[in-house]
This record gives sequence, C-alpha cells and structure tokens, in this order.
Amino acid sequence: MLAVRPYAPADAAVWNGVVASSRNGVLLHRRDYMDYHADRFVDQSLLVERDGEPVAVFPANRQGGAVVSHGGLTYAGLIATRALRAESTLAVFERIGEHYRAQGVERVVYKAVPHVFHAYPCEEDLYALHRLGARLKRRDLSSVIALHEPFRFTEERRRAVDKAKRAGLRTGIGDDLASFHALLTEVLRRHHAVPTHSVAELDLLRSRFPGRITLHQASREGALLAGVIVYDFGRVVHTQYMAASEEGRRLNALNLLLAELLDRYADRHYFSFGISTEREGQALNGGLVAQKEYFGARAIAHDFYEWVL
Repeated sequence: MLAVRPYAPADAAVWNGVVASSRNGVLLHRRDYMDYHADRFVDQSLLVERDGEPVAVFPANRQGGAVVSHGGLTYAGLIATRALRAESTLAVFERIGEHYRAQGVERVVYKAVPHVFHAYPCEEDLYALHRLGARLKRRDLSSVIALHEPFRFTEERRRAVDKAKRAGLRTGIGDDLASFHALLTEVLRRHHAVPTHSVAELDLLRSRFPGRITLHQASREGALLAGVIVYDFGRVVHTQYMAASEEGRRLNALNLLLAELLDRYADRHYFSFGISTEREGQALNGGLVAQKEYFGARAIAHDFYEWVL
C-alpha cells in the first residue's frame, strides 16, 4: 500500500538512499545539499513508502497557501525509484494532494526535473499532473550540449580559443573561492544581480561534495581571469557559475576554460550551461544564450506547473 508522510531530520539517510537509487535525482536533492539553507524555508517535504519501504521523495517547502517543489532548488518534483510505475505514480499524486489539502494548502508549484538530468526515463509525474488538471505556469530556456552527439564551435569561437591558448593562460582546478566569488559578484552587479550562494555557502557545499563541486579557473601571472563552478552530477555536468574579468574577456579566458572543460568531461552525456531567461521565462537574454550556442549548445525547457488543490 502506498502512503506519504512528512520528512523528519532522522530520515536523512533514507532520503539520500532514495535519491541515489532514483531515476531523476541529482546531488541537489540530497539532504546534505538541500539543508545548507534550511533556515530560509518552511520544509514540507514528503517521503513516499510502499508497505513501509521508501520508493520516492518529494522535496518541498511552504510559501503561504502554496507548496513549492522546492523554493531553494532549480528543479525537484517527485524523485522516484524504478519501483514507481505509471499507475502507482498516479496514486502517489492522489496521496500527495490529500496530505497537503489536510494542511490547508491551496496549490502546488511543481518544478519538474528536465529530462536530460534523468538517469532513466521518469516522466510519469508529467502525465499525473496533466490528469490532475495542472497547468504550465512558467517555462525557462536552458542550454545543453549532447556530448555523445556531433557538435561544433562556431568559427569565431574556435578562433577565440586559439587566441587564448597563444596568450599563455594557465588553467586548472582552483582553491580560492573567495577571489572567484568577488569576481562573480562584480560581474553580476552590472546586471543588477547577486550570486545565489555566499562564499561561505559555496565553501560548505564544496566540502560536503568533494570532487563533485569544483572551481575551475584560468589565470595569467597569478591573476584570476575567469572561473567556472562545476556541479558534477555523473551523467551530466552543470556550470553553476561563470565569470570573467575585463582582462579575461579581452584574452578570451572563459572561452578557453569552457573548451577545456568540454574535453575534460567528454565521456559524460550532457554539458549543461543553465538558463538564459529572466522575469519568470518571459524574457530571453539573447546575448547570454548566443554565447552558449556558439559552443554548440541547444535548448531544453525547465517547466513549472501549478496544481490547484
């Protein structure tokens, strides 16, 4: 029999075990990642069990009369193991709806996991949402390279990488998160934005996921020119943050760094650059998306659904 129950901190090991064996979970969905900012959210996460055995988890938090899956994550939704099939997923959503209605929740904002992050097909949730009358609320555009398929840089991008190589730049894994964060903050300030993570939070997460959250940097004569924070999900590698200084842009440091990262992770399935949309998907940053497309990336959608209970 399927049942849902609220997550409690004592369930962390069980939760992480479900994520590890799931079809669509990544390190973002582990409690040791989610809980770095637990104080900012009213947790409403659920464990899904069949006859007492965990088969799925639902990362979520409460925002007034709504539950979001999850406000502190780029995407989440129902993180399901292979034990859940189509009909049982429909039953799980019925249980989720019953549980939240009893808590006075009026609607669920569902941030579906894009298919490229699935280890195995896992879109029964989208069918369940359709059956329940959920509507598409928001769609962001993200750029991804399929590393096992032919892709190529534009000629302009290829020349930029060659120019950077001739400039004598040094690239590699870096340790100085503070310097990179200062550079990132300066770059984002020009666009009236700030980093999602503080330098202390990035350092904490890197310590919790050694080798899976890393800083890659390009420098010359000891000066940081460009950096990329990489989240290694296994099948997929994601660039969480990218930034270059004025000198770095002049010397094409970020172009060189990304080209080397594509070589470094060539055995993976996808290389994700993240979204290029603003104002809840209503505006496309043409310059930003073009920069990613010059490397051969093309678009996938990050979809948000509103399920009225």
